[in-house]
Amino acid sequence: MQKPRWKTVGGTLLRVAAVWAVSTLTMLALAGILPDFRLKSGDGDSATQIAITAASGAGAFGVLSALVWPLLVRALLLMPALVLGLLVFVLNGSMLLIALSVNPDGRGAAEPETAVVVAAVMSAASSATSTFLTVRDDGAYRRRLARLAVRRRRRLGEDGGSDEPPGTVFLQLDGVGHAVLREALRERENRPPVMPTVAGWLQSTHKVTPWRTDWSSQTGASQLGILHGSNEDVPAFRWYEKKTGEVMVSNRPTSAAVLQRRAAARARHDGLLTVDGASRGNLFTGGADQLALVLSVAARRGKHNRSRSGYFAYFADPANATRTAVSFLAEVVREICQSTRAKLRRETPRVKRGGLYPFIRAFATVVERDVVVTAVMGDILSGRTAIYADLVAYDEVAHHSGPRSRDARQVLARLDRSIALIAKVAEHAPRDYRIVLLSDHGQSPGETFAGAYGLRLEDLVRAGCGLPVSRRAGRTPSGAEAREAGRAALHRPEKPGVDGDGWCGGREAPADVADDGSTGDTAVSDPIVLASGNLGLISFPDVPGRMSREQIDARHPALLRTLADHPGVGFVLVRSEAHGAVVLGADGAEHRLDTGEVFGTSPLTVFGPGAESAVRRTAHFRNTPDIMVNSAYDPAPGTVHAFEEQIGSHGGLGGEQGHPFLLWPAGLTPPVAAGEELVGAERVHQVLRRWLEEADGPQVPEEEAATAPVEVAAAEAPAAPEASEASAAQTPAEAEGPAEPRPTKASDVTAADLERAPTVTSAGPAVTADSTV
Repeated sequence: MQKPRWKTVGGTLLRVAAVWAVSTLTMLALAGILPDFRLKSGDGDSATQIAITAASGAGAFGVLSALVWPLLVRALLLMPALVLGLLVFVLNGSMLLIALSVNPDGRGAAEPETAVVVAAVMSAASSATSTFLTVRDDGAYRRRLARLAVRRRRRLGEDGGSDEPPGTVFLQLDGVGHAVLREALRERENRPPVMPTVAGWLQSTHKVTPWRTDWSSQTGASQLGILHGSNEDVPAFRWYEKKTGEVMVSNRPTSAAVLQRRAAARARHDGLLTVDGASRGNLFTGGADQLALVLSVAARRGKHNRSRSGYFAYFADPANATRTAVSFLAEVVREICQSTRAKLRRETPRVKRGGLYPFIRAFATVVERDVVVTAVMGDILSGRTAIYADLVAYDEVAHHSGPRSRDARQVLARLDRSIALIAKVAEHAPRDYRIVLLSDHGQSPGETFAGAYGLRLEDLVRAGCGLPVSRRAGRTPSGAEAREAGRAALHRPEKPGVDGDGWCGGREAPADVADDGSTGDTAVSDPIVLASGNLGLISFPDVPGRMSREQIDARHPALLRTLADHPGVGFVLVRSEAHGAVVLGADGAEHRLDTGEVFGTSPLTVFGPGAESAVRRTAHFRNTPDIMVNSAYDPAPGTVHAFEEQIGSHGGLGGEQGHPFLLWPAGLTPPVAAGEELVGAERVHQVLRRWLEEADGPQVPEEEAATAPVEVAAAEAPAAPEASEASAAQTPAEAEGPAEPRPTKASDVTAADLERAPTVTSAGPAVTADSTV
């Protein structure tokens, strides 16, 4: 039964009055506590006059917040989110000073720094009051949902919403492996599960299964395959492309834009979310029209970039802004306390967590979470068909605290509350919703390569090439042996001593060795060594195309054996002119992937089933570097050695990093047949696409022009201000070099197909907000 209009208006007025009263009382309390904040004139006032001053100040502050705040947020929308979050306090304090200044009697004054504190407390108090009253008023909540549903139907020209097929929400819990999820859903020592909401789903309405990633077990490759149907030619999180001379980084906006266009060209469609979809907090759009915090369009400027609109929709509410800002600072303090505790307890393994990291963590676990969750709830209330959102909080914390650390479990608990909130909102949506949870990869624990062996992968590579290494690395057994072996192979005697810059073995590089093994006078450029979790990539930029094993042995005779024989290295991948893709291991072990020949024990055996096919696939990518190195893996504790400063890592093979999960409503068809394993992000895309088709027909157009996804002009993905942009005249085939021979697959495209997709690559700083993608 609908309430009379006078009751509706009366209820609204009562809520406004209650919020105003709470704000007034809060201001009075703060005036009595803070010495630099007063609500009376210098001659003193009566209690009634002070109360009137507080009420007028609170009212003016509320009006300014409602009218001026949205305009300020829109004006500051192009500022980095981290800066905008910190400016929330300053802007709130400024509005409070203005509110106090409108008092005609001159009563009420505060120091600027005090005003910031008062404004923050008042916003938090009014937000809590408003939320409490709204939650208790179910009628108001239902009316708001009804208005949103009506607006959507009017926009779409529909005459009703009850007959709509169910929508689908895909929530990606970044970095949560299948084993970690299972542990979080179980009771431990008579304590409730870490994730009680998801645990309840699994006992009643949902099912879960693991799936296996490609060799590159990281968000760039997995999410590109899941959202766009192809992650071909993505060998790692970051890699060097010889043709353009650029380092591609998956979480760099310009690189993400290029990867998305390439994937769309190969898959021949824009993505999973093409029809009435929304992409929230992702690296890629998935073809969605509604975007918020999507990296592949973050470098665009102008009206076509709606990725930042999520900030405006969220921060336009001053209560949201204040709550998130306070939570942001609380998370910074929490991280500092947790890292200090780990240091005092001498926990191992451990990495440095100082500098900007506490702020990066707070952005991922608070700001991004709040904006993304709010955007998803808005999508649900608007009745969108397909929504895909990435929650990166766990992945960020697990990198530095460990996948099973107390810090990481706390983040999982908070993510569970976010999931519960989204599910609660879905109950009031104008259509039914199916919620699917999935992850893009897991994480494998372990001490870093540098922590375990005293040198970085770059130091080991330089030593194997006979190049000078740092004094610290040169003094380690691994570094000394590798340097001696490299110099002996090059017939160069060891040069004792250390130069003034702390480098062992002198500064001059060895003589150049041509492709045929002859030496010349031209200087050899240093190798480019990049890391992607426990996966290392080595390229020689002065040699065009991918170097063969024979060329590498001719130039650096000791390098491959130095790498393969190191105890921290599991295997090395190279291309042989005679045998194709070859995996090298310790003690001369060799596995020729293209012919199936194995000499000794295959280095891939310890990495489990599927490792051979995953490595073989990557070996024939156009962008595969000259040498790929996967760290060692100990299956007993499940540990690997990251080549980055991470004690929870992913990016290569070994352990739980390659086993994420997929949790779906039991009413949907199973992802794969019984007894079959779900392998690869591209296969997951097919499963999600099938589920969308089961609800409402094809959600990805069956026949879309091959040129459609690549008509985006190069100007739509400009380089960052400090970046240089390469020419867009080259095709991907030209930019990536000749493809290695490999079996034809349905997902492959011809050179003619790729020529329709212009490539834009540019260098720019990596985005630190998701530095661990």
